[in-house]
Amino acid sequence: MGRGRPVEALILTADERGYLERQVRRHRVTRSLSERCRIVLRCADGMQSKQVAAELGLSEHMVGKWRRRFLHDRIDGLLDEPRSGRPRSIDDDAVAAVIERTLQTLPADATHWSIRSMAAATGHSHTTIRRMWNAFGLQPHRAETFKLSSDPLFVDKVRDIVGLYLSPPTHALVLCVDEKSQIQALDREQPVLPMMPGMPERRTHSYVRHGTTSLFAALDVATGAVIGKCYKRHRATEFLDFLKQIDGNVPDDLDVHIVMDNYATHKTPTIKAWLARRPHYHVHFTPTSASWINQVERWFAELTRKQIQRGVHTSVGQLEADIRSFIDRHNANPKPFRWTKSADEILAAVRRFCQKTERTLCTEL
Repeated sequence: MGRGRPVEALILTADERGYLERQVRRHRVTRSLSERCRIVLRCADGMQSKQVAAELGLSEHMVGKWRRRFLHDRIDGLLDEPRSGRPRSIDDDAVAAVIERTLQTLPADATHWSIRSMAAATGHSHTTIRRMWNAFGLQPHRAETFKLSSDPLFVDKVRDIVGLYLSPPTHALVLCVDEKSQIQALDREQPVLPMMPGMPERRTHSYVRHGTTSLFAALDVATGAVIGKCYKRHRATEFLDFLKQIDGNVPDDLDVHIVMDNYATHKTPTIKAWLARRPHYHVHFTPTSASWINQVERWFAELTRKQIQRGVHTSVGQLEADIRSFIDRHNANPKPFRWTKSADEILAAVRRFCQKTERTLCTEL
């Protein structure tokens, strides 16, 4: 005959399981509550207390304690009981007044509130204001930019280009084409001091310009390989020459789908005539003010971060040589960018943002 007390089965409702899983995923939940939720979820999966303790690195006594607490009080049993201590000196109304003032007013001498200016205006300490703002996720010192496309064909173009990324046509090549213009060859007025233990790399804020170059690039969506060439200018003449370079690197039996923006250089009569003579070329224009949909912009960001931003170049020739070297190294082991959002998901996100913006404007009016 077996020994020990029988263990009562722990069965969760759908709402309880959903709540527990949300607490485990949340970043701002206390570690203790997240740990208790994990214990209950493992027990609900039929695991014994000894197994749960071994998996989570806890004592068997602790697992049994929170299992019993949950069986007795359900979700409420996982929460900490009120503890003795000094009562709150700031009630909910005072907190609500600070949050409302933060969201709806501005200081007379600044464009946004700071912790100390709000503390001076409300009479609370700056640490109290900090705790209130942290609790509500408020950061008045931060600001982000946005721009919505006003292209009347925005929906159609998004579906067209995202469709190319997620389901490219067979026996075809999809290239994202654009130019990064006016790349400056910058030299520092004084030598760069290298990084040392406990000290970052240091450079002067002032610089000397040695000219500019413009990079035309085409990113192969399937492989991640890049065709690139630098020019002194970025006119239709240079763009046509770059298209010819692309044509020379593409097999004649493949259709070529080019994704590019609405820059005037891309739509001159010369460019249109060149493309018209090649029916296997298909152009897909991105929506206006939507450069994020062109994957080559992501590669330009890599080029800027890894090669240009902290580079020191004493001539345009040196800058162009570094860019060519970067392209060669990239193409030696190319990796494509993985597009994850469907057109429906993108359009739904834009719709939610527009609705949120509209509600904000209506509130202000």
